[in-house]
Amino acid sequence: MKPQPDNIDSGLYPIGTVSELTGVNAITLRAWERRYGLFEPVRKASGHRLYSQYHIDLINRVVSLLDRGMRISQVKPQLDAEQARNDGAVGTPDSLWKRYLSRMVGGIVQFDEGALEETYGEALAIYPVQTVTVELLTPLLKELGRRWEAGEGSVAEEHFFACYLRNKLGARFHHRVRTQDGPTLLLACLPGDRHETGLLLFALAANDAGYQTVLLGADMPLGELPAAARKTRCHAIVLSGLVPPETRVLKDDLSDVARVTNVPVFVGGRASVEAYDLLKKSGCEPLGIDVDTGIARIGQHLAVQR
Repeated sequence: MKPQPDNIDSGLYPIGTVSELTGVNAITLRAWERRYGLFEPVRKASGHRLYSQYHIDLINRVVSLLDRGMRISQVKPQLDAEQARNDGAVGTPDSLWKRYLSRMVGGIVQFDEGALEETYGEALAIYPVQTVTVELLTPLLKELGRRWEAGEGSVAEEHFFACYLRNKLGARFHHRVRTQDGPTLLLACLPGDRHETGLLLFALAANDAGYQTVLLGADMPLGELPAAARKTRCHAIVLSGLVPPETRVLKDDLSDVARVTNVPVFVGGRASVEAYDLLKKSGCEPLGIDVDTGIARIGQHLAVQR
């Protein structure tokens, strides 16, 4: 399956980075490309493969299908069918989610809370909250991030939607079922990053996966994390960011946190892809932007440590 040009982000990443972010080794990725034709990476003149965020999302989708019991030989027909539905007639589930997404974006642009409430409420009336999160809220956050990077959206629009969604997700977080014996994750946004809606979605998904969560929110000073980690006796720290902070913060401050706290430090969100190499050098583990993949990687890492 070849990516469509308008699906490809400007950032391109080597196969080793993609392997780390998706949990699929390089040999398997090459087999999926050559033998099964699942995707076609960008080729440099040297022959090296490069991958966009579109490819990373597609690989995560393949992993999800395989985890649900689908054979690898069945994956390409499934992906082709999904693409056909995305381009298909009105009335299919995929086209319904696209309409919901379009209506939500329209409501944000017009600062119309009523339109947001109507669309979000309609989706929740038809589908479970977890489905709405995966099929509507997560794609919406990606679309808003794309608009923000392309200069298509305003800061006012972003703040308007952030306040709306924070209220919705905050209520869900407050009323969540609290696990008593799962590992504890200390969650916060990177310094200077106020995009906490993605962090809230991650916290809710982590709680559903059996983790205890301590949420510190946006724009967290890294120097305060070691004390918080000691007091909460957390098993790991998870930081989130849309845009990487200054290089100094990544190389020095974040490295100090990883060294002093003596617990693994994970970084998710788009910043974890764009600053992948610096994060690895600082002793942190990049998670990428897929929530389920990130939670699975945390679980694997903590299991190895036990």
